[in-house]
Amino acid sequence: MSGNGGGGTTATSTDKRPNELLTSWFVRSGWSKGELARQVNRRARQLGANHISTDTSRVRRWLDGENPREPIPRILSELFSERFGCVVSVEDLGLRAARQSPSVSGVDLPWTGPQTVALLSEFSRSDLMLARRGFLGSSLVLSAGPSLIEPMQRWLVPAPQTPHPEPEPVSRARGRLSKPELDLLESTTIMFRQWDAQCGGGLRRKAVVGQLHEVTDLLQEPQPEETTRKLFKVAAELAELAGWMSYDVGLQPTAQKYFVLALHAAKEAGDKPLGSYVLSSMSRQMIHLGRPDDALELIHLAQYGSRDCASPRTQSMLYAMEARAYANMGQPGKCKRAVRMAEDTFADVDEWDDPDPDWIRFFSEAELYGENSHSFRDLAYVAGRSPTYASLAEPLMQRAVELFAADSEHQRSYALNLIGMATVHLLRREPEQSAVLAEQAMHIAKKVRSERVNTRIRKTVDTAVRDFGELAEVVDLTEKLAIELPENAEAV
Repeated sequence: MSGNGGGGTTATSTDKRPNELLTSWFVRSGWSKGELARQVNRRARQLGANHISTDTSRVRRWLDGENPREPIPRILSELFSERFGCVVSVEDLGLRAARQSPSVSGVDLPWTGPQTVALLSEFSRSDLMLARRGFLGSSLVLSAGPSLIEPMQRWLVPAPQTPHPEPEPVSRARGRLSKPELDLLESTTIMFRQWDAQCGGGLRRKAVVGQLHEVTDLLQEPQPEETTRKLFKVAAELAELAGWMSYDVGLQPTAQKYFVLALHAAKEAGDKPLGSYVLSSMSRQMIHLGRPDDALELIHLAQYGSRDCASPRTQSMLYAMEARAYANMGQPGKCKRAVRMAEDTFADVDEWDDPDPDWIRFFSEAELYGENSHSFRDLAYVAGRSPTYASLAEPLMQRAVELFAADSEHQRSYALNLIGMATVHLLRREPEQSAVLAEQAMHIAKKVRSERVNTRIRKTVDTAVRDFGELAEVVDLTEKLAIELPENAEAV
């Protein structure tokens, strides 16, 4: 049955061919046709698409080349992405995605001020209304590959010159912000960023989204040109922070949408360094999702777009992220070169005359050591658990841990680097030391609402169990993990 029936499948032409891409992912998943059908039905019910009723014969028809209707392509993308731990787009599955309004889904958005404000307002309002974990994200699809990179490249295209608007009548001037009010908005954004560093993304995410929505309301009121520019800058910082917090608690499609909107707002603010920072956050997310090629493209875009105006601290951070991308691509020579560039550029931080903006001040000496050590750690895994790269990572990671231990404002970074050090000890086949560090990270994780931290702890413990499962310290660690960080804990 095709048309509007329960399977949501389009009518097919007589020249359809087997979908080799979907078949390849399906075979590697290890699922049976019945199991995949049951998962599709379960996910459809979660989305409210109760008319979907898939069975094994329908799955067989998809493999034979039939293209299902939405939301099935999106559901299949989500299921395979979760199965393989990386982004598996609709296109990767050989399926055609239904065209959706850019305000609802996707990243290819208009690069104009009024539409950026409207999209920010609409998306933040939807997030506030539908903030149950995963609900908003279920209406979005992660973009990757050319569908992500090509729209982001338009960040470099100069904005069209628009004529200055006529002065607003005096009767409408009441919506205009004073300098103290603007200063308060900026200081509130700094406060939110400090909370995130101390407490993780789960505790204050809704507050940040609410503040972002308030700023978009102000942007829709008549303001002087300079005030509008500053409001776009605040909106960009808040949208990036909302994206970062969403990423931290595991809402990946939501995070990406906020990052994209933040980049649009940064362009309207005329702030290229801020735009490069947003792109670096998108790059970090792509590394996390197993797409280092996309991460590298985003970082190169950030570097090119801000090459003539970014401070040494910002440039150093971008080189460090470039190294992470090369490490995950298994390119040690280019990774080492980027690590050296990050170190050399950071040495110029004190020579920079202008004060750094608050959004990049997190990138301290501790962060530099942490990022570069993680690059060598990642290289070690990509190179088949290489002890050579693990040895390069250890002194840098140790220094990062020492510096973060004395920094009460960046507890999440401290936890992440403790976990990183634990993984280095596993690579060096030193499970006892790894267990001690993982337990320390658990204590911090209880105070930091970050699903990213929790997930990395669980993965590290899983690796310890796989390699050293009979060791008493590892057995104890597994028991403590089940008590301290149960998997059903919510992080909204």
